[in-house]
Amino acid sequence: MLHKTLKPFPQDFLWGASTSAYQVEGASLTNGKGPSVQDVKTPPAGTSGFEVAADQYHHYKEDVALMAEMGFKTYRFSISWARLLPEGTGRVNDEGVQYYSDLIDECLKYDIQPLVTMYHFDLPAALDEKGGWANRATVDAFVEFSELMFKSYGDRVKYWLTINEQNMMTLAAGAILGIDTSAPGATKNIYEQNHHMLLAQAKAMNLCHEMLPEAKIGPAPNIALVYPASCKPEDVTAAANFNALRNWLYLDMAVYGIYNNIVWSWLEEQDALPENILDGDMDLMASAKPDFIAFNYYSTATVKMPDEGAEGTKGDQQRGATLAGFSQAVSNPNFQKTEFGWEIDPIGFRNTLREVYSRYHLPIIITENGLGAYDTLEEDGAVHDPYRIEYLRKHIEQMNLAISDGVEMMGYCPWSAVDLISTHEGIVKRYGFIYVNRDEFDLKDLKRYRKDSFFWYKKVIASNGTDLA
Repeated sequence: MLHKTLKPFPQDFLWGASTSAYQVEGASLTNGKGPSVQDVKTPPAGTSGFEVAADQYHHYKEDVALMAEMGFKTYRFSISWARLLPEGTGRVNDEGVQYYSDLIDECLKYDIQPLVTMYHFDLPAALDEKGGWANRATVDAFVEFSELMFKSYGDRVKYWLTINEQNMMTLAAGAILGIDTSAPGATKNIYEQNHHMLLAQAKAMNLCHEMLPEAKIGPAPNIALVYPASCKPEDVTAAANFNALRNWLYLDMAVYGIYNNIVWSWLEEQDALPENILDGDMDLMASAKPDFIAFNYYSTATVKMPDEGAEGTKGDQQRGATLAGFSQAVSNPNFQKTEFGWEIDPIGFRNTLREVYSRYHLPIIITENGLGAYDTLEEDGAVHDPYRIEYLRKHIEQMNLAISDGVEMMGYCPWSAVDLISTHEGIVKRYGFIYVNRDEFDLKDLKRYRKDSFFWYKKVIASNGTDLA
């Protein structure tokens, strides 16, 4: 659709950026914090762990001041479960509670709205030792954690996100949930854990509305439209299949409280239907109503119908694997790729926004979107990242077109506010507007530097999205 005149971004549009606790904070096993699954795992070879990260725990005032200089309207960050509840339940770490209270107050000092992610890949190790999300008791522990957050910060936090990228945890269960995906019954195990997370999310949304009637809460999956590799009808079917498995399963449940029928049928075929759905679960999930949809967007996927007799294979979490008789990921020749091999599809961003809004008719906030790259700090303190500016410019242009298409947008928070530790590539894969002076194993001075994208994004925010030059 071509527009003669573009609609403006809303006047109260929430421009900002995102981080997550374990990737940015540091102080990982100090100040009363218990270990999370991220603290006890072995990092990929050649990458650093999360002991120090970007050390935002000790630099939060400086970082928030830089965000304010950019003009942020919101800052999306996560709260470490193990920093508040070191064993995941029971004993409260008062120092951890105070840290996030201070961070929230620092944001509000500059009129930056905190956008709080309740869970971002960092289950307390003590709960993981008891079975993690496979243990239904973890649902109750998450409700306890939620209640503590709502009591501690609900007087100041208006916007809450439940679980970050639950679909990626499920699709990449080996890497994130630690499941042996080749073991007998692995698929059933994965989707039983998924059911517990869906149940935890629903309970948290209901509790938020009960305790904080003025607050707003929503899910935060990673959503990206799936294209058919050709106009062959079977490839169109494959795209519908993987769209359901990758995207709609999670949003159908969050918004409507129902399991997507295509996914349910696929699980039935795999003899992997979750058997842990108890009486009352479905009614509870149908009662939970999000106020908005948040989602992370990086790149679309393209699939074809696998050849007859093709066996399943592992794939990457963004694009998917080969699932016999269901879908098979293929490379799309129409896209450039980042230095780390991710396809770049700004128009797909608009396509995804349109599809999500037409299915669910809820306001949308983007909670991740960005370009990981090898940035270089020059001798004069400059960091030139025109590639990041170009990436973000094209995506913001497409978001503006989606608004003109009638999509109700409430905010945009690229990944990431400051450089942080990427889960698989370490510090060398930099996303931030703010450069953190450290290498993989040399912490240097952790000094902050403004990248060129810092000044560009400041101009974008000041113009409310009209000046993208």
